Amino acid sequence: MRELSLHILDLAQNSIEAGAHHVQIDINENEDGYFTFAIADDGRGMTEEMVKKVRDPFVTTRITRKVGMGIPFMDMVTAQCGGYFDIKSKPHEGTTVKAAFKADNIDRPPLGDIAGSIAVLLAGAPQIDLVFTYSAAGGKFTFDTREVREVLGQDTDFAHPEIYRWTEEYLRQQLSALHAGQED
Repeated sequence: MRELSLHILDLAQNSIEAGAHHVQIDINENEDGYFTFAIADDGRGMTEEMVKKVRDPFVTTRITRKVGMGIPFMDMVTAQCGGYFDIKSKPHEGTTVKAAFKADNIDRPPLGDIAGSIAVLLAGAPQIDLVFTYSAAGGKFTFDTREVREVLGQDTDFAHPEIYRWTEEYLRQQLSALHAGQED
């Protein structure tokens, strides 16, 4: 995967597979000189022993394949870009992963289509509560599926084509407005 948005999608999908009902995704373009993203969930969590093991590509909890490349790859890329990758987890409480890259590092992968990745995540798991926060020099915005459900109804299906399109367009508009504020 060449774009960070696809890694974020993969890691958030891990949260859903771990039984999370609530997922928080935070992206910050410049957190003390670092480009960061963090994903926190209320899923099953992992033991301290498993947290140490998941950085090994030949350790995975998935039954569909015998290797797990997402976390080991993120660990390697963040280190190559002058950053770090951190995992905090407790059984029955959830997991938080955070990746940080030197903001000005030429080797940092591009973010890619984060609006599309968030829309795809919700289409694949329309039942989850997702809070997506994006911070940049132009400001900050938050998208919260609970707020959308308050307006559209609790049975809102983010996989429905009209809702999917609206979600993706709305996120693109908010990101565009946020970045337009940086051009001054």
